[in-house]
Amino acid sequence: MKPFGYVRAAGIEEAVAAYAAQPGARYLGGGTNLVDLMKLGVEEPATLVDISRLGLDTVEEDPDGALRIGATVRNSDLAAHPLVRGRYPALSQALLAGASGQLRNIATTGGNLLQRTRCPYFQDIGKPCNKREPGSGCGALDGVHRDHAVLGHSPQCIATHPSDMAVALAALDAHIELYGPDGARTLQAADFHRLPAEQPERDTEIRPGELITAVVLPAAKAGLPSAYRKARDRASYAFALASVAAVLRVENGVVHDAGIAFGALAHRPWRARRTEEALLGAAPTAAAFERAVDLELAAARPLRDNAYKVRLARSLALDVLSRLAPPGTT
Repeated sequence: MKPFGYVRAAGIEEAVAAYAAQPGARYLGGGTNLVDLMKLGVEEPATLVDISRLGLDTVEEDPDGALRIGATVRNSDLAAHPLVRGRYPALSQALLAGASGQLRNIATTGGNLLQRTRCPYFQDIGKPCNKREPGSGCGALDGVHRDHAVLGHSPQCIATHPSDMAVALAALDAHIELYGPDGARTLQAADFHRLPAEQPERDTEIRPGELITAVVLPAAKAGLPSAYRKARDRASYAFALASVAAVLRVENGVVHDAGIAFGALAHRPWRARRTEEALLGAAPTAAAFERAVDLELAAARPLRDNAYKVRLARSLALDVLSRLAPPGTT
């Protein structure tokens, strides 16, 4: 282990100032991803700024009915929270589908969003990886890529984002609150992560020194039927091969609101905008669901070994949508 400095921040502004004062600093929440990457030699922070004691560990209802989730709320606590389970079941289901119980007990909301890809070429410093070392090449492109992207990838990177929680947040129209050297700002969860393009080393739209302070779930999605489903190689402690989160509002026999996102298909949670647009105003029939999902997945560009992901994602999406709007739904 290489030596590094350690600062325990007592407040948000203190944390941001400490980060700015220490070149090569990283924020430390639960550490379930960062510490692993340090052990592998992928991350070599000069200083860790501990943000676990900033008072960002609560879930509160805003006056407008939105739900504000602090950045250091543990994944297990968030999944079990009665307001999350009752109003946003897709989020609870996504959290419970991730990692193991032990990891969920320490992993944080903000850290979950900022976790890095589990691509083995990224995690092995002996392999080429443009995300880890820009310009070195993408070892997965001609290597083992069964688990890699079919949407939005580039010749620079074909990795996928591993978060289950982020997929549900994208479908639920959540937004992310940030605080950094230039003050506070907000991003939509669906726009927080980036596609690789020519800069695969940039996972998110977060600016240097910015800290996630909260995730906010909108009141407009509260109580609507929602669900998350994940396919993986084994029943627990495995990353998705494909996943889908969906929220659906059906009134008077037609779809009035839809939020759908795929996981494990791209560099970020993939918001299925074409599917959503096709469903609005349509009757929630099997044929309508098939047409809408196929419109989105037509953009897929499978690689040599992962064409199965397109079929798998299609089946998951149709299953979830049919469960949210079974025959006779009004």
